[in-house]
Amino acid sequence: MSKAKRLLDILLFVSAKKKFTAQEVADEFNISIRTVHRYILDLSDMGLPIYAEQGRNGGYTVLTSRLLPPILFTEDEVVSIFFAFQSLHYYRDLPFNTEIKSASHKLYSSLQEEAQRKVDKLQSYIAFWNPKRAIETPLLKDALEAALANKNLHIQYESKSGTTTKHIHPLGVYAHDALWYMPAFDFTKQKILLFRVDRILSIIESEENNDKFLNLEEWFGSPYETKQPIRLHVLLSREGVRQCKSDPNLGDFIVITQDGTGYIDSIIDKGELNFISPLFYRLGIHAQILEPKELITILRKQAKDILSMYPEND
Repeated sequence: MSKAKRLLDILLFVSAKKKFTAQEVADEFNISIRTVHRYILDLSDMGLPIYAEQGRNGGYTVLTSRLLPPILFTEDEVVSIFFAFQSLHYYRDLPFNTEIKSASHKLYSSLQEEAQRKVDKLQSYIAFWNPKRAIETPLLKDALEAALANKNLHIQYESKSGTTTKHIHPLGVYAHDALWYMPAFDFTKQKILLFRVDRILSIIESEENNDKFLNLEEWFGSPYETKQPIRLHVLLSREGVRQCKSDPNLGDFIVITQDGTGYIDSIIDKGELNFISPLFYRLGIHAQILEPKELITILRKQAKDILSMYPEND
């Protein structure tokens, strides 16, 4: 039997046992104790987390039982996985930051020299760039683990109105524009709200949950409910069309006319007005709001506030 095959068999055996002695491995595979120790060292060098217990009754403990058997990848597959990891480098915080770095290092180390040179060269010509935020998200992994464990949370949350205590059930977490968001059911308001994970100051306590809630995938797939429907009617210049097409919140609503100008005529929720107002403020003269009047009022106030900061000199 080849050494590689024997190592794989021992890997599967000790992963299933979790705790074992060298004698148990020797008996199972009909090899000497000395050979077992040599194989254990090889497995440890390959990344298997094994803890050796000293003493007469000592043995070995596999520190994690969630191990995968070796998987054969083509060189191009390894390169593609490596660059999938690279796409995450611009996020300041990730739920599995240490594990991603470790896996990326293992993948790179497994490549032949020619493939490593290819990866090195590709890194100079391709990047999955996102603006790197200075904001830290220290409780990201805790929030994700609470969602996975189907737990409810009591959190301290920082919002515009100040720091408040929330009783919530997290549905999951997702990244957008280099920030992490967590939709969660708010038990006080009895509805799903969207929280910025970096604004969670602390998780006070968690509790077991027996109720059924949506998960993140189901929440993304659920139809959007417009509770306060209001008409959004906007005329766009050619430049306004160009900029709106680049905005994921507006792109699907644009109707383009023959001369390249366009318009938006759709129904939105009134609660979105404060969210979309900065988008139209940025468009300036390239977007003329016809409806709703509430949005026009918001934009006029924003413009007046800016002008008040820069009065004309007599």
